[in-house]
Amino acid sequence: MTEPTPKGNPTVTYRDAGVDIDAGNALVTAIKPLVKATRRAGADADLGGFGGLFDLKASGYRDPILVAANDGVGTKLRIAIDTGLHDTIGIDLVAMSVNDLVVQGAEPLFFLDYFSCGKLDVETARRVVGGIADGCRQAGCALIGGETAEMPGMYHGPDYDLAGFAVGAVERGEILPRGDIVPGDVLIGLGSSGVHSNGYSLVRRLVAKEGLGWDQPAPFEAGRSLAAALLDPTRIYVKPVLAAIRATGGSGPAGAVKALSHITGGGLSENIPRVLPDGVGAHVDLDKLAVPPVFAWLRRAGALGSEDMLRTFNCGVGMIVVAEAARSGDVMAALAQAGEAPFLLGAIERGRGVMSDAKGKGAAEAVHYTGTLAC
Repeated sequence: MTEPTPKGNPTVTYRDAGVDIDAGNALVTAIKPLVKATRRAGADADLGGFGGLFDLKASGYRDPILVAANDGVGTKLRIAIDTGLHDTIGIDLVAMSVNDLVVQGAEPLFFLDYFSCGKLDVETARRVVGGIADGCRQAGCALIGGETAEMPGMYHGPDYDLAGFAVGAVERGEILPRGDIVPGDVLIGLGSSGVHSNGYSLVRRLVAKEGLGWDQPAPFEAGRSLAAALLDPTRIYVKPVLAAIRATGGSGPAGAVKALSHITGGGLSENIPRVLPDGVGAHVDLDKLAVPPVFAWLRRAGALGSEDMLRTFNCGVGMIVVAEAARSGDVMAALAQAGEAPFLLGAIERGRGVMSDAKGKGAAEAVHYTGTLAC
């Protein structure tokens, strides 16, 4: 349809205003193969509809409870933007939500992303979504949709932001954490890949304090740039944890696994208490931790004490499994069979749990440390 332009009034299009619809369409075309690779039972629709579809019945649940989580990647994203290293930040985005789902005993089913920017660069967005698709494959969930928002005036230059949304399911009666956690139950640790996606405002400040550039050699890892080392993606624990739960009786009353804790912002000190019922605390033996070298460098650069380290960073453990002591060997064997290297980190003891006051006053009192933080 062609209409006359009013005399003396030049045309100003959406593209002139900074929004390129064609670029958005090109991105959808570019990511369709990536999205298709994440399909699983229950998710078969292509991109392009107004909403993502998922057939819960096809996924095999009898009486499911849906569990939802959303998150971003924090200021770790600033490093990816400043260095142009966009390929793994999408894994972080998925990890932060699906690891939160699995701690409730839930299997992640599907994921949606939100990518917002000032001006859409199709190749950058494709690389980011490629990482998201990779994370979804690691978690066994389908990427069924998302939103790309081009908003000139809201972001500067190449800046963009990310948010992710995951939905999972768990059978009624098998939701974690369980209320029967008792003194003597054990804490099993699963190692982290490094800083994961928390504490990066402090990390970036310490990098600036040390006068380092992102392309300089990492002072804690030979042969890699500082940016590449700090962008190591968050580990996704979904498949090995679910395998261990299923191999040891499920997450209901007959199962050996009683709780899981994803060690994110707040570190060990704040996240372990979130799964503890009243009347118990946790004893953590710091000598059991294999602390990645990055944490020694952060501690030195910031002159940080153990309390600050344990309340800010994961310090080498990204997920904790609370298991019945008598069956902890079975849980560890199942985790090892699934590719993990589990280690005994401590035990449940009498104390003060703060499940009803998550990350609130009293959380630190629920964790008792012995040994030395070796970094």
